[in-house]
Amino acid sequence: MGEKEEKPPTLASLRAGRGRTRLAKRAPVQANLLFTSETDKQEAPQPALKLSKIPAPEDMGSGATIAKKGEPNPVLPTQRRIWTVRDLVIDIRQQVEGGYPDLWVEGEISNYRAAPSGHVYFTLKDGEAQLPVVLFRRQATLLRFRPADGLAVLVRGRISIYESRGQLQLIAETLEPRGAGALQLAFEQLKARLLAEGLFDADRKRPLPAFPRCVGIITSPTGAVIRDIVNVARRRHARLNLLVYPATMQGTTCCSTVAAGIRYFNQNPGLVDVIILARGGGSIEDLSGFNDESLARAIAASEIPIVSAIGHETDFTIADFVADLRAPTPSAAAELVTAAQHRIEERIEALTARVHRAGRFHLLSARQRYARLSSESVLNRLRDTISRRDQRIDELGLRLEAAASRRLHLNTQRLATLTDRLRRQNISVRIATTQRRLQAATERLLRTATRTVSANQTRLDRSTTRLEALSPLAVLSRGYALVYAENGILLRSAADTSPGETIRARLAEGTLTAKVSDNK
Repeated sequence: MGEKEEKPPTLASLRAGRGRTRLAKRAPVQANLLFTSETDKQEAPQPALKLSKIPAPEDMGSGATIAKKGEPNPVLPTQRRIWTVRDLVIDIRQQVEGGYPDLWVEGEISNYRAAPSGHVYFTLKDGEAQLPVVLFRRQATLLRFRPADGLAVLVRGRISIYESRGQLQLIAETLEPRGAGALQLAFEQLKARLLAEGLFDADRKRPLPAFPRCVGIITSPTGAVIRDIVNVARRRHARLNLLVYPATMQGTTCCSTVAAGIRYFNQNPGLVDVIILARGGGSIEDLSGFNDESLARAIAASEIPIVSAIGHETDFTIADFVADLRAPTPSAAAELVTAAQHRIEERIEALTARVHRAGRFHLLSARQRYARLSSESVLNRLRDTISRRDQRIDELGLRLEAAASRRLHLNTQRLATLTDRLRRQNISVRIATTQRRLQAATERLLRTATRTVSANQTRLDRSTTRLEALSPLAVLSRGYALVYAENGILLRSAADTSPGETIRARLAEGTLTAKVSDNK
């Protein structure tokens, strides 16, 4: 073979090459002979032909000659072969598919369209040529990104020919975007789509409960993440309960198990007050499970606030944007959940210190003032203070009594109103109406069943009558009989028997066995 670089064939060149005249009996050729250059064709060895009989000159045509002894064999005569279009296209398709079974093609997507059947059709083009591409449904469902017009991609597939149009096309197996990776492109496309739907809006996100009683954690129970969360929670809020839902945090089952955990906590709303999705750092492939659309919609549909703590501070996933709050790390998520409790403890400690300082200050001031006062004035001031406190106690007692009376009066009025409404909604009348409707429905059902059974019985009787009329037994009942030979063959002529032979007659009722005495 020559060292020239092979060029992909076109449909016109393939038709021209296969439309040439051939020998009546084709010599074997190499599988890739159609795709070699002209130089390669000349250098290819000619197969030896074996002639069983030298044809006569009149059989070979006017242009044929017979080789003489010692002279080289002349070119054999050729016969014209006429192809049907279908046979030609099928033969070309087989040659093309054998020559290009697996290849990578780079180009730009145009004329992208997705059929209702799930198949995807588009044209792959560059500045000088274009190639139709088909991506069947099974391969299209495995794509991690959504193709679009103008996107530069790298397509792996095989070359074939669509017979109905005689069109060269590429049957794609996989697509890879050029530039950004498939996961990053899928992430950006899903992020834009969910942003347009409003799943990232701040007004739909709920605040975390200030004092949660129990926190649901969806994570791997054997990783270091759960230990970090437990350590932070115990240090900042020792009485906080933690409920762990074990989930797969990496791989193909990640999104389904995490979504199952979210649904479990929402189906049991009394278990936890807030949910934490926690996972350690990793590559974009490791975190791809949290860029799933079904998981994002499960987070958005959750009635319980969700804190997303996926990866490190620089890692962002779709779950972070949809969640009610994003924490840079799992430990930070535990701190955010216990922030209110921790701030209250710090506030109490600060107020306790202030109270102690204020108490010491007031005690010192009182000692200074009382040192300048006489004991009698001190006693008078104490009596006045006690009297004012007694008066305040009496006033608060009267207010408490009035509030209790007012509350009791309101509850009494509300009870009377509810009693009156309940009295107007007489349950016995509604029960009677329902029973009448049930009885009427039962009667209609019985009538319908009776009519159906009667109609089916009538049809059965008519069919039985017709069947009995067509039965062979009905013929026998009119006096006819079926006569069988000794070997069980039905006799149709007396000549089929001989004297002395045993015969059997089938009557309408019973069977007779007799011997033939004479046949005529």
